[in-house]
Amino acid sequence: MKTYSVAPNVDATSWFVKLEDVAPEEVYDAKDDAIAAAEKMAKENSPSKVEILDKNHNIVEKRRY
Repeated sequence: MKTYSVAPNVDATSWFVKLEDVAPEEVYDAKDDAIAAAEKMAKENSPSKVEILDKNHNIVEKRRY
């Protein structure tokens, strides 16, 4: 199962979507845009999960696809 994470940069001005904690796949200006992109990637590569992280990189939500 692949894991996509959505996390803010240091000052939360942009959001990264990463696959398996490697280099960022994409960078987005809005959190909602990053989550939507991660969900799309996860659905295309099912079974997968999306983990949404806060500014301290703690998991605040998990979604499975």
